[in-house]
Amino acid sequence: MKTVLHKATTRGHANHGWLDSYHTFSFAGYYDPARMHFGALRVLNDDVVKGGAGFGQHPHDNMEIISIPLRGALEHGDNTGGHGIIQSGEVQIMSAGSGIAHSEKNASKTEDVNFLQIWVFPKERNIQPRYDQKLFPSTDRLNKFQTVVSPEKNNGALWINQDAWFSLGKFEKGKSTEYSIKKQGNGVYAFVIDGDVTINDQQLNKRDGFGIWDVEKIVISAGQDAEVLLIEVPMN
Repeated sequence: MKTVLHKATTRGHANHGWLDSYHTFSFAGYYDPARMHFGALRVLNDDVVKGGAGFGQHPHDNMEIISIPLRGALEHGDNTGGHGIIQSGEVQIMSAGSGIAHSEKNASKTEDVNFLQIWVFPKERNIQPRYDQKLFPSTDRLNKFQTVVSPEKNNGALWINQDAWFSLGKFEKGKSTEYSIKKQGNGVYAFVIDGDVTINDQQLNKRDGFGIWDVEKIVISAGQDAEVLLIEVPMN
């Protein structure tokens, strides 16, 4: 078993006024050669965007980009005609593929939006760009993990161009569960959205990140009410 621990307080931080962003991995002005990626997971940003503000249209290519609102609503637009407003409980995915230009803005003029912006290296390059979003009821992840992103089409999750799975779980204090690695050679990066948990004897707090690989399964126990995101990705 191999692990890497990223405490919340060690993340990169940039406050641009309209955007307050914490970076788990190297991003923009934050650079740490020891924190470039975890396998195919390249970016995990914890962003707060003020009301009426947002990211103007800008290009990407050959990256799988997932957005998960934690509070508030986010408005997406892109040059393929894709458009949507995603709120807490929904998940958005965009395959940049051969090239796409998009904007992500706060859907409110007055309230902040807090969302996770996650980038994963793709399995196949230069695919046709695409956009999708879906609501996942929180009742379906109480004291268990709910798959929200998957490489398996038509299984109820959003499809990703990578052998990767994203799972969300909300756990009551004292509850435990196991997560089995879905594909040999993959690792799991756990991000604690809220609360305190223990994963394979490692204690974690709000906004901590913990990567684990060369294992077949992990055990998650909640020290208090908690919400956790698991990102399973290829390590090579």
